[in-house]
This record gives sequence, C-alpha cells and structure tokens, in this order.
Amino acid sequence: MPLLRQLMPLTLAAALLAGPALAQDFVTPETIGDGTAVAQPVTSTQSPGNSFTFTLRAGVATQPKFFGSDEYDVGPDIGFRFRHLRLRGLPELGETDPWAEDYGWDFHGSFRYLGERDASKDPDLESLHDIDPSYELGFGIGFAGPNYEAFADIRRGFGGHEGYVGSIGVDYVARPDDRWRLTVGPRFIWANDEFIDTYSGVDPDEATASLPAYDPDGGLISAGIQLGARYKINDVWGVESALNWDNLQGDAADSPIVDTGDNDQWRFRIGVTRVFNLRF
Repeated sequence: MPLLRQLMPLTLAAALLAGPALAQDFVTPETIGDGTAVAQPVTSTQSPGNSFTFTLRAGVATQPKFFGSDEYDVGPDIGFRFRHLRLRGLPELGETDPWAEDYGWDFHGSFRYLGERDASKDPDLESLHDIDPSYELGFGIGFAGPNYEAFADIRRGFGGHEGYVGSIGVDYVARPDDRWRLTVGPRFIWANDEFIDTYSGVDPDEATASLPAYDPDGGLISAGIQLGARYKINDVWGVESALNWDNLQGDAADSPIVDTGDNDQWRFRIGVTRVFNLRF
C-alpha cells in the first residue's frame, strides 16, 4: 500500500494539530447575600480564532481489475470531506458540527480512480494495448432533504484516458438511531467516445479471432445501485462502507472485451473516518 504509507505522516501530523485545544475559563469572585464569595465563570471577550474542520477516511476497497473484468483487485480507499471553515473577518462556511446533515443545495468536487489494465496478466487480452491508471477530476451539484439526497457529477480523465464521464444518483436515507446512517439508491454513468473507446474498443491492430475489431460509441455505460452505511462511534471517530453493483449497458456491454469478463461489476469499500479540527 504505497499510497497509505505516503499519507500516514500527513495524517499523523493532522491528528496532532487537531487534538483538543487547551482552554481555561477565567473566574471572578462574587458576593452573595450572606457575604460569602463564590467563583463565577466569565465569558472571554476575545473573538474565536481561525479553524478548519474536515474528515478523512482511510480503509480498503475492491474493484474489477479492469473495465468489464470478472476478477478483482484490492487497494487503498481514501476519502476527504470539508465540514467547516472560520477565518477572522470573513463569513463562516459549513457546519460547526462535523456530523451534521447538510440540507439544501451543495457544490462539491468529484474524484474517481481507475486502475491500470495490464494485458500480459490476462491471456484473453494479450493482444490489447496496456492502459495506464486513470485519475478523474471534476465537480458536481447535489440537493439533500431529511430522507433523501441526489447528485450529478462530471469528471475529466487524466492518465489512462482523457475522456469525460458523468454520473447521477438518488438515495433514500434512513437513520435508525443517532449513530447509524443508511442509504440506498440507483446509480447511472455516462461517458463520451474517448472513454468508451479506451476501455471497450478493439483497434484493428489489436484484433484476433476471439477479440474482433470493435469501435463503440459513447452513451449510457452502466446502471446499478449503491448501499451505504455509516456508524458514528463518538464525536471524533466513525466507520463508513459502501457496496456498488453496476450492470454494463449499451456499447460497453456489447464489447468483445466484456465477453471475456462479466457485465456485472461489483465494488466495495470500508474505512475508518476521523474528524480533524485545525485551529490557528
């Protein structure tokens, strides 16, 4: 897990910075009716300092070895979520409670990682070109209510592919108690010609008897469902997991590459979430 080893020093440093702040209330004596002096707390007149609150998730995830594969790889799962920012003289952003629900509209970043495709590791794909790991970066909008949430994201690929990918989803949200948060809902993914040709196409110079040349078009590439769960251990720690089932659609499903694998694509992740509150 090279990525986790690289992130550990940063995570430990952030944890130290995010430790409980040392604070002490000033007290002054006040005389009550019988002349006895008692200590009373006095609220500090100093304005609150700057603070930045966010959560980090670290765990493991499994996903198909390549798009359309029936074999799976296990790797690191890393997640980040902004919660609150306070800077002197500027309006505050976010919720001071890191576990609070965000209702209404939101604008967020979107990221997805796709592993490399090494044809030499699969006899059925030996004639195909290798594909480097892909990093998809983009943004999205969402809307949430007490018992539902919806989002729409768009991302551009870097590395293995340079196409565009869009995804939408809607979730029903249940909270059996104040610690559990459960979600379930459909997921749909679209991609342009650049993406689908990279992962599902077969160029003439790659074609064989079992892998004929194939030139797919972009469009809806998968439809599925996601089950999610979050358990709040305490105010600082939590556990999150998600299980995704995606069924390949359209030209992605018709690819001869998928004939060597599976239309059903499964992904699972589980990780520990930590709240960090940096004060400066």
